[in-house]
Amino acid sequence: MRLWSLHPSYLDARGLVALWREGLLARKVLQHQTKGYKNHPQLDRFNAHLQPTVAMDCYIRFVYEEAVRRGYHFDVAKIGPKQQCPKIPVTDRQLKYELNHLKTKMKLRDPARYKKILAVKKPRAHPLFQVIAGGIESWERK
Repeated sequence: MRLWSLHPSYLDARGLVALWREGLLARKVLQHQTKGYKNHPQLDRFNAHLQPTVAMDCYIRFVYEEAVRRGYHFDVAKIGPKQQCPKIPVTDRQLKYELNHLKTKMKLRDPARYKKILAVKKPRAHPLFQVIAGGIESWERK
């Protein structure tokens, strides 16, 4: 499971669809509707939120909005209503780590998108996250 801290606009089509599906799975995990993934480290930051499912809905909604912007047809009925959600902190080094990870994927999977993100030095965060100074997050699998 990869719940990117990066802005969804960096993702290629395959990555955006995967993020939508993984976000929906994460939502089910947070609602205790699955047997697996209950202790997945990528969910730590959502579990720490006062309203984990609301935070995940906010996260997925931004993925949905990026999909709509690209002309994709995701089913918004699979998530809760649009709400305001307090931002979740993410470190600047985590974003850089994820950007490098994404570049590695894009180099093989989508060379055109790889060329576009190659020049990015200070990546934008997913809108749910507030960037703070710090190292790679403890929940990151290296």
